[in-house]
Amino acid sequence: MERAQLPPCAPTRPRRACALVVGLTLSAALIAGCDSVSGIPGDPAPEAAADPTSTTATPAPAIAPGEPAPHTTTAPPLPADAPQVGAVTGHPEAVTAVRRWAADLRTRPITELQDACWTIPPLTVAEMYADPPSILAALSEPGTATGDTVTWRNSAITVAVDRESVATGYACGRVFAAGVEPGYNQADARHAVRRYLARATGKPLNPDDIEATHPLTCKASPETWDPEGTGNPTAPPLATDSGKVGNVTSFVEQELRSEQVSGDYLAVQVPVTTSPGGTRTRTFTVVPTAEGYCIGDVTI
Repeated sequence: MERAQLPPCAPTRPRRACALVVGLTLSAALIAGCDSVSGIPGDPAPEAAADPTSTTATPAPAIAPGEPAPHTTTAPPLPADAPQVGAVTGHPEAVTAVRRWAADLRTRPITELQDACWTIPPLTVAEMYADPPSILAALSEPGTATGDTVTWRNSAITVAVDRESVATGYACGRVFAAGVEPGYNQADARHAVRRYLARATGKPLNPDDIEATHPLTCKASPETWDPEGTGNPTAPPLATDSGKVGNVTSFVEQELRSEQVSGDYLAVQVPVTTSPGGTRTRTFTVVPTAEGYCIGDVTI
């Protein structure tokens, strides 16, 4: 799905700031739902948006203040009337990248935002971006950069972006109710596997979704892989054997399921067809990082 770049539309009508907070709180009560607007079952609403106990990202080594993030794609022009975003000391590139997204947030329908923000599960986009005026109000506050995350917040909302998104020049924010620690949840884990398999079948969700610029496989070093809690971490098996999953021809997207394994590790199951090999359910073991979930192993 390519990011839509259309002429400006009329601004949406403002809604009360509490609408987003209420919506995020209600979404936490859902025990089943879908990540995709196409109605994929089993993918609940974004737990991290309203539940402080949801899985949060494990911080990665901090990028030195002022160190430029390499741009990997050509970002769209910044609209002259793009909403103002609060300054972030030492990170002007983050402000520009978020302003591009904020301009679309103010004028585009959710379906176009889902295309533009393809690294985030579609249902998560729809729920997080339900109240644009309130999000823009939070973005007008000064931002802060900590490690690999840049954050804007006010008394009602927190908006966070990771440095990987900033590097593309177009950074889609993740929106959380005030007091909720920004992080990732099981919907994000399933979406990482969905993207991985879509790439493997030659049909990535977006042409820019390639491993070189948007890594989904856990890094081989440092050796921290230990889903069984043995105390003797190793390199993730998939990092040392990238062909382990085999020649994927298709997968049953509607049957993506996830469950906690141990600690921060999750298991994502999905029927996968390989050639040769046929169709059987594969289990992808994933763990959160500062940029989202990475895949470290898969059953063969």
